[in-house]
Amino acid sequence: MEKGIETSNFKLGIITGGQLGKMLIQEASKWSIDTAVLDNDEECPARAIATHYVKGSHLDFDAVYQFGKTVDLLTFEIESINVEALKKLKSEGVNIQPDPYILELIQDKGLQKQFYSQNGIPTSDYTFYETDTAIQEAIQKGELHFPFVQKLRKGGYDGRGVAVVNGPDDLNKILSGASLVEHKVEIFKEISVIVARNKDGQVMCYPVVEMVFDHKANLVDKLVCPSTITDDQSEKALRIASEIITLMDMQGLLAVEFFIDSKGEVLVNEMAPRTHNSGHHSIESIVTSQFEQHLRAILNLPLGSTQQMMPAVMVNVLGAEGYEGPVLYEGIRECMAIDGVNIHLYGKKITKPYRKMGHVTIVSDSIESALEKAEIVQKLICVKSWKKN
Repeated sequence: MEKGIETSNFKLGIITGGQLGKMLIQEASKWSIDTAVLDNDEECPARAIATHYVKGSHLDFDAVYQFGKTVDLLTFEIESINVEALKKLKSEGVNIQPDPYILELIQDKGLQKQFYSQNGIPTSDYTFYETDTAIQEAIQKGELHFPFVQKLRKGGYDGRGVAVVNGPDDLNKILSGASLVEHKVEIFKEISVIVARNKDGQVMCYPVVEMVFDHKANLVDKLVCPSTITDDQSEKALRIASEIITLMDMQGLLAVEFFIDSKGEVLVNEMAPRTHNSGHHSIESIVTSQFEQHLRAILNLPLGSTQQMMPAVMVNVLGAEGYEGPVLYEGIRECMAIDGVNIHLYGKKITKPYRKMGHVTIVSDSIESALEKAEIVQKLICVKSWKKN
């Protein structure tokens, strides 16, 4: 693939087949690349459009290993993969991008933090604890003070595996397991930078996006691009993201999430070595979408332009509270009547409260106009079920 796009006998393997895998396959199909997906869910979103589907768990050593032996290049859309199988595949010559050892580092939030500290990358102060009892004892001894944020070192995603402990009344929220505890940052804004790097060392950053969270669901409610942070803050975030992906010698796409604290400091929160929810707007608003860019990076092709064409707001389409079962969408027709509204439904058959069922990107000639339309979309669109709980 490095010498040309000769795809007649080339197979790209993707672990797993969720919405990120589906959107990656949509881009790969433009270049006539055969795709194979490993997923335990026979109704996963990517199955309908993948060239090949293999049923199997991403956590099972044998399933991952056997799948990897059937493809020319292996990539992934999630972090929770059996990394030992990936490392064995790499030792046998299978091309895996991003590298399994990078994935292993990022799977452990403790190793992530150590990486930041060792390389002088700004992040919040932290301490490691092996058990919830050790955290309780540290509080009693006056070694740990409220407020703080506890993060399980492994297994957390989309806000799971995180406990915000503001005071004694929140002690019941403390999670069991090896974790890191951070000083609770007084957050002014949350931002994200997606950066890509190919094998040749070419690095391209996307414009900073500003994230607005639904704190009840602990998920991104909407993202705004361009962001409203200062030029200095933006330049610092872009520089740090470029530095991280270069230090790791990574090939692929990396999403780096940051806090802007109350003093205006830019601090790395965490990162994900894959396409990311905070980059979905790039499909309509950036010259090169994050999905095409990931393919370019892992295939060692020249990276595409990350110039923004239009201001954009993206809103997640989440399953409504009180509904679980076969999905029923409301408000789609009305939203489609609004100029600049682009609806992406992931094809998940079953809805659950706060499950990511799709997203909508609104592009307009100004960010103010896009935000106004986004507010209308959020009022109109609703994901229910034929069966109410």
